[in-house]
Amino acid sequence: MTFSVAVAGASGYAGGELLRILAGHPDFEVRTVTAHQNAGHPLIAHQPHLRSLAHLTLQDTTAETLAGHDVVFLALPHGTSGEIAAQLPEDTVVVDCGADHRLEDPADWAAFYGGEYFGAWAYGVPELPSGDGAAGTAAKQRDRLVGARRIAAPGCNASAVSLALAPGIQSGIIDEQDIVAVLAVGPSGAGKSLKTMYLASEILGSANPYAVGGTHRHIPEIQQNLRKAGAASPTVSFTPVLVPMSRGILATSTARVKPGVTAEQVQAAWEAAYQGEPFVQVLPAGTVPRTADVLGSNTVLIGVALDEAAGRVVTVLAIDNLYKGTAGAAIQSVNIALGLAETAGLTVNGVAP
Repeated sequence: MTFSVAVAGASGYAGGELLRILAGHPDFEVRTVTAHQNAGHPLIAHQPHLRSLAHLTLQDTTAETLAGHDVVFLALPHGTSGEIAAQLPEDTVVVDCGADHRLEDPADWAAFYGGEYFGAWAYGVPELPSGDGAAGTAAKQRDRLVGARRIAAPGCNASAVSLALAPGIQSGIIDEQDIVAVLAVGPSGAGKSLKTMYLASEILGSANPYAVGGTHRHIPEIQQNLRKAGAASPTVSFTPVLVPMSRGILATSTARVKPGVTAEQVQAAWEAAYQGEPFVQVLPAGTVPRTADVLGSNTVLIGVALDEAAGRVVTVLAIDNLYKGTAGAAIQSVNIALGLAETAGLTVNGVAP
């Protein structure tokens, strides 16, 4: 069976990455693409790399245009997808690649985003703990995605930090009260918005911190994920830094280790957490990843070490923010929801050089 697909926000970076993956998916057919100010333009004018989809024209982003498809992906700015999603049929699989349906606590939404709260959907990181069952069990978010008709794709930074630290929380070997994460991120995660801080002349040759001091919107999402891994009230200091690479995230996350924990126990905890996962790989002890190793893939690479002098676990995680950080996670989740092979249409192989 072939499932019909519509992608809203198809002229942006996330929309383009969704379309690039969907174009090679054996079970999906992209029939409709939409935009706002770019409606009426040929898709190829805004996504010139998508040659196999050159026959498509961007239509207006309305519920009427999107209805009638088996799957709808909403790659829209935060605060705009909730209203459209509410108008789509209940039997349609709808995936929000924005933030409108990620947070379970309305107070978190009000504090970090503001505006109308649209409720939480099944969270689209299958490899993370789901919070179901007893502490320390292997229940994962994957279970909540089976048969889901409403899916919230993750924030790329949030999924990176959460995947990096969840094994330590779940195994009980790190302290949830002193978590520090510093991320080197490519500017494509911010979309195509024309802002001075994203201009090449501002980024090239420089590293630019932003959302410093606990203000980044992904913080409550990280905390929500770590609570599902077993943390009661996690404290996270999170600082992203824009660096001159178009895509990719290198997340260095640290936490105090519990007394008596050894480097061998640390390595074993992370390997056990992701054993058998098709897209999350823990590297051998003494090895750390580079963003170059995951670009263009749905792969997550994690290196983990014990800094004995500081008494801290150090994790280094690399993902492609547009692929596994957004579009790949969305499609992986839809595969699960529809009962398809979880890996269908997705690759573990990156692009080099």
